[in-house]
Amino acid sequence: MAAVAGTPDLRRAAVRALQALAVAACYFAAGRLGLLRHLAVEEAVVSPIWPPTGFAVACFLILGPGSWPGIALGAFLVTATVGPLGPDAIGTTAGSTLAPLCAYLMLRRVGFRTDLSRLRDGLALVFLAALTAMLLSATVGVTSLVLVGKLAVHSVGYVWLAWWVGDAMGVLIVTPILLMLYTVRGPPGLSRWKEALALTLVAGGLVPLATRSSVSLLFLVYPLLIWAALRFRLAGSMPCALLACVLATVAATDHNGPFERLTPVEVMIKLQAFNGSMALTALLLSAVIAEQRNIRLSVEQACQELAEVLEHLTAGDAPPGRAPTDDDEGRGRSGAR
Repeated sequence: MAAVAGTPDLRRAAVRALQALAVAACYFAAGRLGLLRHLAVEEAVVSPIWPPTGFAVACFLILGPGSWPGIALGAFLVTATVGPLGPDAIGTTAGSTLAPLCAYLMLRRVGFRTDLSRLRDGLALVFLAALTAMLLSATVGVTSLVLVGKLAVHSVGYVWLAWWVGDAMGVLIVTPILLMLYTVRGPPGLSRWKEALALTLVAGGLVPLATRSSVSLLFLVYPLLIWAALRFRLAGSMPCALLACVLATVAATDHNGPFERLTPVEVMIKLQAFNGSMALTALLLSAVIAEQRNIRLSVEQACQELAEVLEHLTAGDAPPGRAPTDDDEGRGRSGAR
């Protein structure tokens, strides 16, 4: 009996271990992707968009808080590839794990829905998960670097801001896309595929032009986001925002296009202002449209049910789901006379 009882426990432990390894591998891959374009200040490395943070928040929302070992392991592995390991690696790993976990707890506290079908869900993701919870990771990470002497005091403000914004951008861009992929139910119809193809072609031509032109044309991306949000909601607006943010980051780190002849501080400010406005526009506009659509569908369903009830009452029958009463029979006899 002991062996039989122990087998399920071993199986569950093996499943949890495999899940932790899979989460750590995905986190590490997202980290390596984020390090392709980064900003170095002394010995601190920060990324304008840090995808692992967005992945971690989505992972907690989908798999639950029990996925924290995989997040911690992935964060430690990413830190180990950036430079020589030291005591600061523990602080960085702790901040990278605790901040997404705090985001998850705050989102659950306010009744967050992973389908992002309400405006309150979009606002919660922006102000709680991205802007508030990521203060923890930036503060813990920068403090760890200062304590071990890897970061000068005069660079703390700049590195802290870049760290915080990079983590917040990861939540604003990556988390909605992963949640959308998790909740998707099926492909759109043929007519929508044609429009989706047209949107893809326009985005493929317009976004590189706006991010590479020496003339400041970044504003051209906004009509594209509005079109995508109105017609496809999150499924259209967030990929467009991701494309715009990635290409803008590439142009900024190369000092090309609208980021040419700018100082590093000016590049960071302009880039993060553009990326943040793209993410906020795509996320909040899509949430508003989804909420209005759900309200319209609810009103249409209520009107349909009311019409069916009135139809039965007019015909002298009892409404569906209710047994006929003496009043119903009396109305029926009166109608017969």
